[in-house]
Amino acid sequence: MAEADPLRKVALTQHHARQFRAGQLKAAADAQPPEPIRMPGRPPQLQLVHPRELPRRGLGSPEGRAAFIHAIAHIELNAIDLAWDAVYRFRGLPSSFHADWVSVADDESRHFMLLQGRLEAHGHRYGDFPAHNGLWDMCERTAHDGLSRMALVPRVLEARGLDVTPGMITKLRSANDHATADVLEVILREEVAHVAAGSRWYRWYCAREGVEPRARFIALLKEYAGGYLNGPFNLEARLLAGFDEEEMADLVEQAGNS
Repeated sequence: MAEADPLRKVALTQHHARQFRAGQLKAAADAQPPEPIRMPGRPPQLQLVHPRELPRRGLGSPEGRAAFIHAIAHIELNAIDLAWDAVYRFRGLPSSFHADWVSVADDESRHFMLLQGRLEAHGHRYGDFPAHNGLWDMCERTAHDGLSRMALVPRVLEARGLDVTPGMITKLRSANDHATADVLEVILREEVAHVAAGSRWYRWYCAREGVEPRARFIALLKEYAGGYLNGPFNLEARLLAGFDEEEMADLVEQAGNS
């Protein structure tokens, strides 16, 4: 997570994911407690700004599409660190928890490289545009509690991608950028499984702690995430990702009240 070079971060991720799958990377029984969460490594040229400070660019121009691709690449880079932080930070869990989030980190590293390729096709690289830090901010706010992390990062922030990506794909195809649209199709398919992992482990935490999942999720939404709830929601994808129809009704209601 401390690695600042995105390509090196990807290489380390894929190397350690292979080690994990081969049974060569295991959590030590005597591991020290996790260190306090801190900002992960980022290239020095990357400018992080408040979301309101990001310029709005349309997809009709190559520069606008490059800025859009950069924004998605930034999300995928954050998602690598989010997955590794879950592996590192939350202890005393079944080995399948580690397996899920190592796999997610590996997937996100591939997504980042696909987007980096599209950036290069537009004459840019990661770090050429400013970006915001909303994903990592939520990661920091939930570092104290695995239940809150599973509820709010995969099931709120990452699930938002399930809602908005189909429209992005349509706009890119209208702009004849079919190569980038194809990349987003891959990401959308695989992100369903990532959000599903969040749903699965959120419910596992709730069962362990004896709390009712639906009521706790609503409470967490109100406390942390009101500003992130914007419809319309991708009902089909969210149902595949572990939401049920009652939860979707709650989301629609909360979005209407936020």
